[in-house]
Amino acid sequence: MSARAHRSPLTYQVTLTVLALAAFALVMVVGFGFYAAVQADRVSLERQKIFFANGLQDQIAAVEREQESVSVWDDSVTNAKSGNQAWMAENLSVWMYSYYGHNRVYVLDDASRPVHAMREGKVVSPDLYAEDETALRPTVEKLRGLIARPPDATGAGGPVKMVAEDLVALGGKPAILSIMPLVPSSDRVTQARGSEYLHVSVEFINDTVIGKIAEKYLLDGAHLLPLSQSVGSAAIPLMDSRGVILGYIGWDQERPGLTLIRKAGPALIAGMLLAAGALAFLLRRLRRTSLALQTSQADAQYLAFHDTLTGLPNRALFEDRLLRALLTTGRDTARMALLYLDIDRFKHVNDTLGHPAGDELVRQTAARLQRMVREIDTVARLGGDEFAIILVDIRDTRVAEDISERLLRKLQEPFRLMDDQVFVSASIGIALASGPKVDADDLLRKADIALYEAKKNGRGRYQVFAGDMDDLLLRKRKVENALRRALRGGTEIKLAYQPIFAADGRTIVGAEALIRWAHEIHGALPPQQFIAIAEERGMIGELGQWVLREACRFAADTQLPWVAVNVSPLQLRDAGFAGQVVSILAETGLSPARLQLEITESVLLENNDTTRMVLEALRRSGVGVVLDDFGTGYSSLNYLRRHVIDKLKIDRSFVRLLDEDSSSAAIVKALIDLAIALDVEVTAEGVETEEQKALLVGMGCHQMQGYLLAPPLEPAQLLLLPGLSPIQSRPASVRA
Repeated sequence: MSARAHRSPLTYQVTLTVLALAAFALVMVVGFGFYAAVQADRVSLERQKIFFANGLQDQIAAVEREQESVSVWDDSVTNAKSGNQAWMAENLSVWMYSYYGHNRVYVLDDASRPVHAMREGKVVSPDLYAEDETALRPTVEKLRGLIARPPDATGAGGPVKMVAEDLVALGGKPAILSIMPLVPSSDRVTQARGSEYLHVSVEFINDTVIGKIAEKYLLDGAHLLPLSQSVGSAAIPLMDSRGVILGYIGWDQERPGLTLIRKAGPALIAGMLLAAGALAFLLRRLRRTSLALQTSQADAQYLAFHDTLTGLPNRALFEDRLLRALLTTGRDTARMALLYLDIDRFKHVNDTLGHPAGDELVRQTAARLQRMVREIDTVARLGGDEFAIILVDIRDTRVAEDISERLLRKLQEPFRLMDDQVFVSASIGIALASGPKVDADDLLRKADIALYEAKKNGRGRYQVFAGDMDDLLLRKRKVENALRRALRGGTEIKLAYQPIFAADGRTIVGAEALIRWAHEIHGALPPQQFIAIAEERGMIGELGQWVLREACRFAADTQLPWVAVNVSPLQLRDAGFAGQVVSILAETGLSPARLQLEITESVLLENNDTTRMVLEALRRSGVGVVLDDFGTGYSSLNYLRRHVIDKLKIDRSFVRLLDEDSSSAAIVKALIDLAIALDVEVTAEGVETEEQKALLVGMGCHQMQGYLLAPPLEPAQLLLLPGLSPIQSRPASVRA
């Protein structure tokens, strides 16, 4: 047993575990107790805040009710307009102070000029209104706006109530402001709309008003806090309609949770002491039991992760270390290599010298491998004569190859087995990993394939995994061969056409040609898959010419305004591509103005001289150039100006979320505005709902395509659609 095992026996570990669990349980109980108390206090505080907020709203409503008792009155209208100061003082101002405690009252004429004023129960000069006018004016104007509405303007629940209220600060003190027009209470008095006098009433929010609210909800210590004073959690802001804080209402917070803890604390402490005593008794019993398991634990753990013959890590430990190495490789820029090694003709050694000699050969091989690698690397025995080596933090493939060469030379030295010298060799398969997306099973498979190649090529050598060893490449080759056969006279590859409609959703302005391949074995292959293979294997030119010729031939024989064909970036890198397009147009008899070529933003981003020359030649010939999937790449306005595009197509990923996500709607609107600013047409792809269509039309989108309007159709189906018979004089996407 190792020194580490003696320093950390199983009993010590178990004791620590139990103590940790007990401490964790204690922390959880205490923590949950405090959490519950804090939550109770928080809920109580929120409830108290709601009480004060509701109480403040009730006080504002009370001011309105009190004001309404004098503002809807025939006498108020006649006496205010006649300038009867004594009557207004007795009924509209001083009376409001005496009976309701309103601190300030102003009466304004139909031009919002003061004709009467009262402060703190005393009639004052109307000129003092100027001191408060700045704070009161927005609310006065709001009420004037309500009055100016047509008589039949109603809100959701009936006629609009003629009142405007707000919280304001007058002389640095927060106050409730309520303004109502003086209106008749009967038909005996009439006045023209807009000629109403206004009754302005102000009640300061002071400790008296706050005390009434606190008394109603049985809260203590309520008082007004100025802005200059620090505010605790038990406070709510007094905020006007613009969001400006005028002050705070503070109070003594009720803490039911903390109160409960104080009362239940002694009982909880006693219970914890009793539990600690019981835990100590159980720990003594547990330590005696765990001593019997201590020795067997270390042995079992070692056997679970190590090979009994060589002492090397076994497959389980190897797989764990491989996963850890791959995680490190994913986080860092370093590489790692996996080496698969087995002894050549090992069965011959077993058969001639016996299994004990074979076991000894395996042990000596393991010892040599361990001496030849670094401490940070891992040598594991996977079974029989198979070994695996994990090389971490290597620079490149050359390092793995150098180590493999040294291992092969070391294993070629003679082995002493059963008093005989035995010469053997080994084969090694190498697979390298770099980056975060390497799968352990895939790396193992590649190393195994490389080992098979090494043995197939003569044994006693190493082989680095190459791409063409993989089954994927075999499948790619099959698809490539099938694609070549299909292009040379097969009937599997066909074109479908998706109509593109004008903004009215009915007029067909053109169609996009889409390639389809119904493979006799693999079924319907996704275009992205076989197009990628065509690009990789140098067939994209041949495939592109076939698509272009078929689309032009179809358009030339129909009354379709124009047809759009997607073009690979690799085609545009061919300096002769523009000449090929012109030749196909002449061969099929299609006017260049009836052909549009769709390119991606990556083409512009390359800023390649050949690509730019090809695009310029195409546009000079009259062919339209369309920027497809616009918004998903990295092109800039400089590239758009430099390459002069005829049309932008907004990618379906933006259109799909158009009626669900406001940010997508903003992006689509910006892209349409950009197209309009560049004086080019704009087409939206992937329109699938009426809501998307309506939004696009409202944004000024010129053309649309998608399953809402029509899916991709076979040529015969396309010609059955209405609207194809008239021939448009000019394609919608080509500017004069």
